[in-house]
Amino acid sequence: MNALLIFIGGGLGSLARYGTGKIFESCSASGFPVGTLAANIISSLILGLFLGLMPQLAGRFDSFRMFIAIGFCGGFSTFSTFSAETLEMIRNGMFAYAALNILLSISVCIISIMIGLWAARYI
Repeated sequence: MNALLIFIGGGLGSLARYGTGKIFESCSASGFPVGTLAANIISSLILGLFLGLMPQLAGRFDSFRMFIAIGFCGGFSTFSTFSAETLEMIRNGMFAYAALNILLSISVCIISIMIGLWAARYI
């Protein structure tokens, strides 16, 4: 059952990742990977919210964790694409964009998890 929850959550997360990329596609004409950054920020916010709601999910936590944290957020966020896009920017001499991508991806995603944890207190 857990594998099925992860499979379904991961598939939905991957579709959300694809859709987010399409929405932000026109924003990345400069070569900056806005879609990947947006997907990682949104996924971090969802994960933070979920982690903050864990006490309220008591007995159902494991199933939700499989579906949301491991499946959906795992399929939605994309560290490998972030890494590949950053490397491509470095190879193309876009050092400022690469540094900005690293800085924003790490700091804003951590802040997003913190915001999710904070928001969960008010739900």
